[in-house]
Amino acid sequence: MGKWLIIAGIVLIVAGVILHFGVKIPWLGKLPGDFHFKSGNATIYIPLATSIVLSLLLSLILYLIRIFKG
Repeated sequence: MGKWLIIAGIVLIVAGVILHFGVKIPWLGKLPGDFHFKSGNATIYIPLATSIVLSLLLSLILYLIRIFKG
């Protein structure tokens, strides 16, 4: 159980860093597949391409961790 708590802590730290410094990454949220709709007072933002890119990066990182773990 201790190992899972450490992994969960690392994931939370990485998520916090991304949320804190995410606004300073110029391409984050502005990829060609991200949809932004504005009509009057309503704004809808769907970061589809950004979600796919982040999912691929996370999958690659977890895959490499699994390979090197043995």
